[in-house]
Amino acid sequence: MDYIDHHAHMTSRTTDDYEQMAITGCRVLTEPAFWAGYDRGTPEAFAAYFEALTDFEPKRAARYGIQHFAWLSLNPKEAEDRQLAQQMLPLIERYLDRPNVIGIGEIGLNRVTRNEVATFEDHVELAIRHDHQLIMIHTPHLEDKLKGTRAILDSLASEKRIEPERVIVDHAEEHTLPLIKEQGYWAGLTLYPQTKVSPQRAVDMIEVFGPERICVASACDWGPSVPWAVAHLIREMRRRGHPDTLIRKLVWDNPSEFMGQSRKFKVAAQAEAIMVR
Repeated sequence: MDYIDHHAHMTSRTTDDYEQMAITGCRVLTEPAFWAGYDRGTPEAFAAYFEALTDFEPKRAARYGIQHFAWLSLNPKEAEDRQLAQQMLPLIERYLDRPNVIGIGEIGLNRVTRNEVATFEDHVELAIRHDHQLIMIHTPHLEDKLKGTRAILDSLASEKRIEPERVIVDHAEEHTLPLIKEQGYWAGLTLYPQTKVSPQRAVDMIEVFGPERICVASACDWGPSVPWAVAHLIREMRRRGHPDTLIRKLVWDNPSEFMGQSRKFKVAAQAEAIMVR
């Protein structure tokens, strides 16, 4: 079955990974800006990174029949640096008109500090000011998950111009998914071996909370991760006897509905034809 991976850090993956993703059914992916494993420290370093996200990676993906879209931001792990954040916002603005850029992300919190919250809110303001860009939000891992998710939702609730249907709160787990969905946001389930959820846990959550406003992704990066993890979820859902219509809703229809709110998110006719064959 063909699928969309809404969260894949392909700048950290090999060309072989693109090939395997294509073989397992990936037709479209979106790549949010993320931490490189070290703090970049300067706008110039980020400019080079944004060039890769908006020029090199779309070309690399296209060789394997995969459409590539991007999100831009200062990642939460670097958001503590308020001086850098202020320098980054004008840089991000310069790239928002690139044809494959569909929103601001991934933004959010890492250690749930005041500086991180301020940088998060700066990005939200930027998204709203620029024609209500779509927003992808990173929630903290492990012990800070619930605290960070609540802080993010509280911040969003204080911004009356936010349109919940244009926001996806990613890395949801059993104890945060209901909070996210109750407030009208989209939720992302991340199929990541160690710090997030397995395909089995993700299917459990879908069975308990329903498939509405849920997207699934690999969030593959330079850590131990599986770029074709969405295919593993498809296999697990089939193993449990779920119909292909439900599976397709999760791996194609839902991400298409969410990201299709961006006028730039146009799925190529070839991919659409594959889905209806």
